[in-house]
Amino acid sequence: MCFSALSSFIGGGVLTAIGTGTILQNKEPDRRLFAAIPFVFGVQQLSEGVVWLTLPASGHEAVLHVARTVFLIAAGIVWPTVVPLSMLLMEKVRIRRTALWAMLAVGVATSLAHFVGMLTFTVHSEILGFHIRYSLDSPVPWALASMIGYLVATLVPLYVSSHRRMIWFAVIVTVAYAVTQIFYQEFLVSVWCFFAALASASIWWIQRVPGPIAEVAAPVGLLEPEV
Repeated sequence: MCFSALSSFIGGGVLTAIGTGTILQNKEPDRRLFAAIPFVFGVQQLSEGVVWLTLPASGHEAVLHVARTVFLIAAGIVWPTVVPLSMLLMEKVRIRRTALWAMLAVGVATSLAHFVGMLTFTVHSEILGFHIRYSLDSPVPWALASMIGYLVATLVPLYVSSHRRMIWFAVIVTVAYAVTQIFYQEFLVSVWCFFAALASASIWWIQRVPGPIAEVAAPVGLLEPEV
């Protein structure tokens, strides 16, 4: 995670274990992507553990490049698309599905922007104290637009979802972002991923609901027909 190699490996190991449990616990096809989120976070944090070990050492540039790329692909490319898509796959309320389609479009555009950015601009990473700072030599308008798109894609869908327990996940991730922005702005990518990864452990609790995840009552006529 964001404080040391050891915490990254421990956290990554715990999250991959929790993620494996949520995947095995899942019995609904439309919840498979959501169930896999802790596992993906675990792999992401394990990759940052490798970044911690190879960044200050010489002679490991190739390993560092791979580990850093895996981490940044998960952070900037995977999550903006996976979060709204996982909410959309579980959602049954038509009006909410329409909103989630819009969030997914924003997420895909944000993922593509980050993909192009990683190919176009120089990626920097450095250890400062107990955190890793990642930066991209991109123009300010590009960075600002990407950040807005990222927040829309990764936070808003959690509030749009009609699943009752999702609000806890949404609030935790939102508070994590606020805390990171206030106290760790320079290390936003690493630290927010750390907090979001911890929050993803709550998916095990959300997944414990037998059958479809509990939903709020939907207005008549808004439910999608069964197929």
